[in-house]
Amino acid sequence: MLFRSREIAHEHRLIEIYQGKLRTMIVDVGLYVEGKRIEGPSDIAHLVEIARARGGYVWIGLAEPTQQEFDQVVGKLNFHPLAVEDAISAKQRPKIEDYDGLTFFVIKTVFYNEQKSEITTGELMFFIDKHFIVIVRHGSGSPLTTVRHDFEKQPEQVKLGPFAVLHAVVDRVIDGYIAIATELENDVIDIETKVFSGNRKTYSQEIYLLKREVIEYRHAIEPLVIPLQKIAGDNWTEAPIGIKPFVRDTIDHLQHACEHASGMDSLLTTVIQADLAHLQVRQNEDVRRISAWVALAAGPTMIAGIYGMNFEHMPELGWKYGYGMVLSVIGISSALLFYKFKRSKWL
Repeated sequence: MLFRSREIAHEHRLIEIYQGKLRTMIVDVGLYVEGKRIEGPSDIAHLVEIARARGGYVWIGLAEPTQQEFDQVVGKLNFHPLAVEDAISAKQRPKIEDYDGLTFFVIKTVFYNEQKSEITTGELMFFIDKHFIVIVRHGSGSPLTTVRHDFEKQPEQVKLGPFAVLHAVVDRVIDGYIAIATELENDVIDIETKVFSGNRKTYSQEIYLLKREVIEYRHAIEPLVIPLQKIAGDNWTEAPIGIKPFVRDTIDHLQHACEHASGMDSLLTTVIQADLAHLQVRQNEDVRRISAWVALAAGPTMIAGIYGMNFEHMPELGWKYGYGMVLSVIGISSALLFYKFKRSKWL
C-alpha cells in the first residue's frame, strides 16, 4: 500500500511538472461531426469515444512531444510502438505505413533562409484512423493554424474525414515547396549572371553551397511522391474515394516542384562547369602573357650574354658601330615580338 501511494504521488507530481509544457505541446484539439467543429470534453480519449459514437473524428495537433508527454496525451489510443518511436525521434524520410488499419504518414517541411541561402527542414507525422488524426510536428515553423481555419470553412471537405485533413495539410506544405523553388531559382539566376558577367572572380564556392541546398531540397520533396501515389491508388482502401481526386491534383503540384528542382540542379552543374572553364581560360591567358614577356626578355638577355663572355677574339668588339648595331638589333627584335604578341592578344 505504501509503495502504491508513493507511485500515485509520483504520477501526480509528473502531471504537475508537465502541465505547463502540455499547454504548449498540444497545439489544438478539435472534434468534427457532420462537417462542423463542435465543443467537447478536454479528455482526448473521451473525445475519440464521442467521435466514434457520432460518426465524426478528432484532429489533434502536437508540437515536438517527449515520450512521456506523448504517452500522457494519446497513449490510450494504442499506437504501434514502431510508429511512436518514429514520431518521437523524427529524422524520417517521407513514407506511409499501415499498422492494422492505422495509417502512419511522414512528410518533410522545408524552409529557406534567402539571406543565408540555407535550407532547413522539419517533419510532420500523421497517425490516421477513421475517427481521429494526430499530427506530430518537429522543427520550427510549419504552422497549421491557418490550415485548420481554412479547412473548417469547407464543410464538404470536413465531412470527408481524417484523410481530408491530411490532404489539406500536405497541399499547404507543397504550396510552400513551390514558393521555395521560386526563391531558389532566383538565387540560381543571380549566380548564373555573375559567372557570365566577365568578372575575373571565381564563384565555385557559392555555386557549390547553393547546389548543396538544392540537393537537400530535392531529398526532402521527391520521396513524397510515392506515399501520395499509394493514397491516390485503388489499393489504399483506408482513404475514402472522394479524397483521391484531390490527392492526385496535389501529386501534380508536387511533381511540378520536383521537376523544377531537378532543372535547377542540372543548371547549377552546368554553371559550375562554366565557372571552372572560365577559370581555366583566365589561367591560360595569364600563362600566355607571362610567356610573352619572357620571350621579349629572352632576346636581349641572349645577346647580352654572348657579348659578356669576355673572349679575346670577338671581331664585333673592335667595330666602330658595333655597340649601336647590337642595341638596334635588340630594339628591333623586341619591337617586332611586342607587335606580334599584341596583335595576337597575348599582351
